[in-house]
Amino acid sequence: MFASMPAIADLIVSRLRDAGVTHLFGVPGGGSNLNLIEAAGRAGLPFVLTSTETSGALAAMAQAEIAGRVGSCLTTLGPGAASVVNGVACAFLDRAPLVVFTDSHPAAAREMAHQRLDHAALLGPVTKWSATLTPDRVSETIDRAIAMASAPPPGPVHVDCPGDVAAAMAPAPTLAMGVGAERDRPSPTPRFDAMLSRSRKPLLLVGLGARKTGDAAAIRALCDGRGVPAMVTYKAKGVVPDHHPLFAGVFTNAVIEEPLLDESDLLIGVGLDPVELIPRPWTRAQPIVYCGSWRVDDRHVPFAAQLITDVPAAIDQITAALPASDWNPDRVRAAVVEQRRRISAPGDGLTAQRVVEVTARQLAPHCRVTVDAGAHMFPATMLWPVADPNGMLISNGLSTMGFALPAAIGAGLLDRSRPVVALTGDGGLLMCVAELLTAVRERLRVIVIVFSDASLSLIEIKQQQRRYQPAGVALGEIAWPALAGSFGAAAWCASNESELERCVERAFGCNGPALIEARIDRSNYGRTLRAVRG
Repeated sequence: MFASMPAIADLIVSRLRDAGVTHLFGVPGGGSNLNLIEAAGRAGLPFVLTSTETSGALAAMAQAEIAGRVGSCLTTLGPGAASVVNGVACAFLDRAPLVVFTDSHPAAAREMAHQRLDHAALLGPVTKWSATLTPDRVSETIDRAIAMASAPPPGPVHVDCPGDVAAAMAPAPTLAMGVGAERDRPSPTPRFDAMLSRSRKPLLLVGLGARKTGDAAAIRALCDGRGVPAMVTYKAKGVVPDHHPLFAGVFTNAVIEEPLLDESDLLIGVGLDPVELIPRPWTRAQPIVYCGSWRVDDRHVPFAAQLITDVPAAIDQITAALPASDWNPDRVRAAVVEQRRRISAPGDGLTAQRVVEVTARQLAPHCRVTVDAGAHMFPATMLWPVADPNGMLISNGLSTMGFALPAAIGAGLLDRSRPVVALTGDGGLLMCVAELLTAVRERLRVIVIVFSDASLSLIEIKQQQRRYQPAGVALGEIAWPALAGSFGAAAWCASNESELERCVERAFGCNGPALIEARIDRSNYGRTLRAVRG
């Protein structure tokens, strides 16, 4: 009987597995998500308990970005749904496909007000679509949720599961709907082609919409074949490796990038979504065009033409239209060296720049890296070399603190053969520090590097710029090794480069999670920010 009439929870799990979901994350309640967890266990789909619902969403988001398939998380009703919002918002602005399940009261219990929130209204601004599961439309709802999450631009969707639905028996099995994304059909682009054909110094600006393996291969072939340099956004690090002779640095719409931008006569945004750029006016004089899988807003960045198709097809069209460029690879490399020189502001003690350089020298060839929001982000994104797409995970569209450790957990579970380094400030880690216990429980090789300066340093810098007093930014001293040790993680503290090198060597040799507190001198953060953003 079970084979012909599975429980609705089993049908949901089956659909998720077919879509490529490898783990369910979250914090369970006492309703329908218990049925989902039980069904997942029967199907061999692990449920991973996180300490907060937001961390569950961020871990699922990391898996979605790496694998290029949907991730999934669940919460209880009311407070659980409210708690997951920041993680869902991150997936929304960072364009990550996510299916979020929330528990809810049974449909017949409309009069019950306890823990009742309008989940669809709560999550509506940060999801692409929302639905309530009903017994007669299970397959259609889940298939549409997966398709909507995957459709360009990808993002989170929400499915509300009433407490009496998931345990019910499903209707007769139906074939899964295809999850192929609908997209705009390519159309003739004479203006796009004409602008390419006239360009002698085009510059690629590669963004989050161009991170598939095939995208990277096509973009690298264009760089090599036409001699075109490429800047990458934070999320596109690794699409063109840092060591590539035509790697032109990181693009954020900041001052430090301007010398190479000024030399170009045409900017080509490949998968470049303006959500990634810092909110300062667009001042470029030369034209910019766009190609990618979805149409992007052109109010911030004035794209003169948009070619909507998959990235490899777009690169084929660009390659056919572009002549060989006049760029000198030595000039491009010299500009990148100058960018790194400018960001390496000296300090009186162990600086964030040196922490990144020392740890990257030992770990970058072997590890994926996740980066939290904060002042350490600037040296981390510019100085940590990445060779493959999604080798660096970062929240850029939302730029939320508390991202690096949950993302490292999701990445570590997806690929246990590769350690993950989480670069985080002390403020960001405080927001999710209990996830160290999750990493210990799951026996993950996650190495957390804490840039410890007892302050919300980036906010403090902005106070200094306005000549304000540093109010509300002091964190206080934290005994990070003791705290990490209480969760069962190995931990050390470093105050200088030689100590840091020894700590990194020990951490890399651990079979489980490890934490290194790097006590840094934050006095150069102001100079660093000015070097990057002016």
